[in-house]
Amino acid sequence: MQKFKISGFIQTQYQYGEATADGINFKLPKRANSYESNPYYPGSNDFKGLSGFSRFGVRRGRIKFTYEEGIASAVFQLDVSEKGLNDPATPGRNAVTYKDAYLNIKDPFFGTNAFRAGIFNRPFGHEIAFSSSLRESPERSRIIQTLFPDERDLGAMLTLQPEKTSAWNFLKLEAGMFAGNGIKPQIDNHMDFIGHLSATKTIGNEVSISGGVSLYYGGVLQTDSSTFVMNGNKFELESKSRNNIGKLATRQYLGFDLQYALKTSAGLTQLRAEYIFGKNPGNASGAYNFGLNDIQSGPVYMRNISGGYLLFVQDLGRIPFSAIAKYDWYNPNTDVSGNDIAVADSRTGIGDISMSNLGLGFLFRINQSLRLTAYYDFVMNETTKNLQDTKDGENIIRYGYEGRRPDNVFTLRLQYKF
Repeated sequence: MQKFKISGFIQTQYQYGEATADGINFKLPKRANSYESNPYYPGSNDFKGLSGFSRFGVRRGRIKFTYEEGIASAVFQLDVSEKGLNDPATPGRNAVTYKDAYLNIKDPFFGTNAFRAGIFNRPFGHEIAFSSSLRESPERSRIIQTLFPDERDLGAMLTLQPEKTSAWNFLKLEAGMFAGNGIKPQIDNHMDFIGHLSATKTIGNEVSISGGVSLYYGGVLQTDSSTFVMNGNKFELESKSRNNIGKLATRQYLGFDLQYALKTSAGLTQLRAEYIFGKNPGNASGAYNFGLNDIQSGPVYMRNISGGYLLFVQDLGRIPFSAIAKYDWYNPNTDVSGNDIAVADSRTGIGDISMSNLGLGFLFRINQSLRLTAYYDFVMNETTKNLQDTKDGENIIRYGYEGRRPDNVFTLRLQYKF
């Protein structure tokens, strides 16, 4: 039994979302809860003048099993929540889902190198692998959730790091080949490469600096003969040929991340930042849902994307409180903006609108296992006069994008970790 370990955490919460709160800050997995078929809930097409929606929920209920003997270990992690019973008629409606299932083998000489295979976190950037039980903001950044849903993928990875006595021990390389469609069976015959080269430096007992560069190089199988690319401020047909069917539409991202921590009498100060840009395939309405499957239908629309986040956390002296400020953004099409979006015959629309979050909050560390987070997300959208509100008299029945949409979210979360 000394080789076997059980750990986990549970996050119970109250949330209030304004009328158009979406599934980034106000998690609403489609068809997962009965209220989502109600036209009054946030995120539906018709709002009927409702100002917002409040609810209780279990955001995460994780239990992790680890067995380690010698150089090898195996990990299984499950997620338990209130989102309904397993029902084949409603995909995604599962009370219990799996998050991790992998084996890890360390080298027998230095213990700093390893081979990992199964379902585990993608080795890209910093926020993906940063545990949800430690993260100060309730959710990961918008660009991370869009490009890397569920954070995990099916694949195999090598970790290479010089031995602890080496002057080069501060460097670490994580690189592997992955299926590319998240926690789903692999349903095509291509692999995506993901790699992260990082460096860490500690100065005395007060300062810690780390950072890295990441590369995602892969593709999405095309099932349609047409490919569209941006030309100026509109999509144009690049090619239409049966030869496009079966090819890979480029999915390529480059990322940079930086973390800084400073200990002073005022408490621990932390700064973290990440920036990602690249090429992303999608359909006419926006980016592909990589968490659904890896085979997408319809013509391919290629977009240049960018986004990132900047996080500031300040402990308040010796008391167990921290102040949190986080700004993150995601631009799904860097070649078009403002009133150029949704112009007639441009083939652009809602899927090309840039979004950003400004999150402010407080964290109360009640004890080593229990903590309380109060957090408010101010959500901002790019505006265009070409996507306007739909009204019935004076009542808005569908919000457009000519102004700021009401999609702020307040989260009060209590977490217990064991």
